Amino acid sequence: MKKPKWVVAKEQTKKAAAAETVWLFGLHAVRDALENPNRQKLRLIVTKNASDKLAEAIATSGITPELEDPRKFNAPLDPQSVHQGAALEVKPLDWGKLDHVCAGEPGLVPRVVMLDRVTDPHNVGAILRSAEVFGACAVVGTRHHSAPETGALAKTASGALERQPYLRIRNLADGMEELRNMGYLILGLDGEADETIDAAVEGHRDQPIALVMGAEGPGLRQKTKETCDKLVKIDFARGFGSLNVSNAAAVALYAAKP
Repeated sequence: MKKPKWVVAKEQTKKAAAAETVWLFGLHAVRDALENPNRQKLRLIVTKNASDKLAEAIATSGITPELEDPRKFNAPLDPQSVHQGAALEVKPLDWGKLDHVCAGEPGLVPRVVMLDRVTDPHNVGAILRSAEVFGACAVVGTRHHSAPETGALAKTASGALERQPYLRIRNLADGMEELRNMGYLILGLDGEADETIDAAVEGHRDQPIALVMGAEGPGLRQKTKETCDKLVKIDFARGFGSLNVSNAAAVALYAAKP
């Protein structure tokens, strides 16, 4: 009896995910991945200079590096990658399920950043850095139409990818509803909103808050807007202006601090 097509497709997707690896590059990204006990490390390619700089992290990881001539650095990276003589092949991190990660830590009021079709790895990397700085318990995107773990994302995150949970879920609206059921206030960033973030969070700072950010240009999709509790904006000094999504996320996280 033949398996249904949907079963075959699911098995193929699971198999592809199991085989997926990521090449991280750059001294900061590689060092932090080497020192992360939760990161499955497969292959390390370094120059002698980079090996010396990463000696402590390499020793901690237990991985045996492959030394390369800096003029013939043969890691499978984009030629434009600023690798600084270090490249590490790893498995993507598994942070677990949304409800577990976004439950937060005892004594801390949770903050979450949700990304609606933000596909630029540099923006997502920068958002991860801001999320770590301001204590967010997760950054959440979707499995499709959002930036996956890549070397470029990790390099921009400057180590935050190893410490800051980055979840990719099947459906953003469903994730928003799940957080609402957990007691979250869901705020969508929209430049045309009437209310500012500061006004919306007043009286709610002791409540879990999710900040939903859209891609630059298109912004939030209609379904995403409809799923928010409120649409809010960043208050610009002269009543107009715009920020890229990573800067907007940093400002929003600061404005929504518990």
